[in-house]
Amino acid sequence: MSISNSTSPTAFDGSPRLSRFQPSVHQIPTPGVETARPPRYEPFVLNFWFVGGMALSMIFSGIGLQVALRISNDQDGFGVPTNNVFTFVSTQFLTSFFPTLLVAPLAYFWSVVDWMLRWYQPYVTLSEGNAPASQSILLDYIALNRFAVLYYSLKHRHYLINVSTLTAFSLIFLQPLAGSLLQVRQVPYTSDSFALSTRTLSLSPDVSQLTAFLASAGFADAAVYNYLQDPPFVHGVWTAAQFQAPSDSYLNGTLAVNTTGIRTLVNCVSPDSLNLTTANGDQQYSVLNASNCATAGLDIMFQPVVFWYYLLSNNEPQVAGVYCNPTMTVVMMETSMNLNDGSLGECTILQLDESSNNVTGSPLNGQPYNGVTFDQNDNFYVSSRATAINYGIPGTIYRYASQQPGGLLSVFEDPYGFLNATIDIYFPLKLTTSGKQYDDSCTPNYLESDKPRRALPAHLLSVLLILIGLVGLAVHFIHKRRRRNVWLTSPPGSIAAIVSLTSRSGFGELLLPYDDERRIRESLGGLTFRLDRRTGAIVAEEDLRGVEGPDGVALLGRRHKRGYSGVSLGVDSLSPLSRSSFKAQPA
Repeated sequence: MSISNSTSPTAFDGSPRLSRFQPSVHQIPTPGVETARPPRYEPFVLNFWFVGGMALSMIFSGIGLQVALRISNDQDGFGVPTNNVFTFVSTQFLTSFFPTLLVAPLAYFWSVVDWMLRWYQPYVTLSEGNAPASQSILLDYIALNRFAVLYYSLKHRHYLINVSTLTAFSLIFLQPLAGSLLQVRQVPYTSDSFALSTRTLSLSPDVSQLTAFLASAGFADAAVYNYLQDPPFVHGVWTAAQFQAPSDSYLNGTLAVNTTGIRTLVNCVSPDSLNLTTANGDQQYSVLNASNCATAGLDIMFQPVVFWYYLLSNNEPQVAGVYCNPTMTVVMMETSMNLNDGSLGECTILQLDESSNNVTGSPLNGQPYNGVTFDQNDNFYVSSRATAINYGIPGTIYRYASQQPGGLLSVFEDPYGFLNATIDIYFPLKLTTSGKQYDDSCTPNYLESDKPRRALPAHLLSVLLILIGLVGLAVHFIHKRRRRNVWLTSPPGSIAAIVSLTSRSGFGELLLPYDDERRIRESLGGLTFRLDRRTGAIVAEEDLRGVEGPDGVALLGRRHKRGYSGVSLGVDSLSPLSRSSFKAQPA
């Protein structure tokens, strides 16, 4: 007796049993023999060369980021314009938007590729043969969220899908890391530059008019009232020859320059004793030239001076005096200027200035003006300026002492009170110890400023790019080999494409349009599925593996592993619906 395609052998009495469905795959014309074989459908995003190119580009990008990071660290970043050229957007937006824009296509590409792998997985499983329904035609990784995909891919041992999904998970870190890739920091930057020296050491031609001395006295008085800093080109005991800084805008810029300078020391001390005769008044002050302490024949304008101060407090007189003998040294010095406010920085002597001019030579011979006592002058205006200076500077010092926390009396009681006050106020007068003549010459200098630098905190992003590239390359190389037996001629996502693969398989007869998932599983229980290697159709077969006969011996000896040849016999693993469908045929 012959057995037809619609029957299968029983496990117990050897008689054939009717199949639950009637496949007609054998009636499909053989492609390439009876009909033309359509070309194989392969999504472009799964083309190995395209995927490999994208993976290699990510690997090289990661390596390039490491190289750029090394250069960035060596150079304190990459220089950018001080002012943002895109005035309509902020710098923070630009530094975060464009790197994110660059990685967005990469993240999208690998997400699509992961989606395609999950889409193809049921067909890959079918191509391996003997696949239960739960791992083949009922498997839908597309509809699952990624956490569920991770679980079921491990459960079904679909490790490529698991790794691909983990890779897709890591893509969420690309955009925040790229958004923090570029940082604009202000770092010190030193460059060569030139400063225009506008004045050289020389007596001013109108020094006898005392206008410069009066201006200096007025500045000292204003500084006490308004708490002003040193005037330009003055720092402590130093006065620098004026120069013109570069006109460009610099952020926290500092200009280091070598120039001519004067170091003025007022050399003030408190006298051991002071005999003072005063007129009526509770508060008195003045300054006198100390001719008996000066070199014979020295002009009054260069002689040492004595400041004296008087206070009558509670009918007790308080007296203080300060002796000052100014000296100056002309040097070549290195100094710096803060380009934000023009203040002069620390000064360092390079060498003594041995040039000959009317300050170091005749008529001053290196002797500074005392700035507070002057020769008698018949010119009313010059005489008035001399009087204003002579009373103005001691008055400013007296007012400065009265502003101290303990008040005026505490300064008198402090043995160094008026000495310190006189030094503090008398210092600004060094600006007028000599005049300066205009001169145009370029002086080499170094310009240090805080320039915007673009730093690259790129380690994590670089490592992530390289890992995604390597893992993606490996996954798709293996997956290309795994799907070599999958011959699809159209995208498998449409209903028509699915029907074309299953219409001749027959197992659709077991299903009803209104079956829910549970009933579908029950109806397809006991079946295994594979792709027919001749036609590419999805074929369903009864899973009869490991059935034992009455004598306890398996009919096929042992169970077959996955493969494309033969059908194992057995009914123990079938669902109740499958068991009831097997009926004995008459002999």
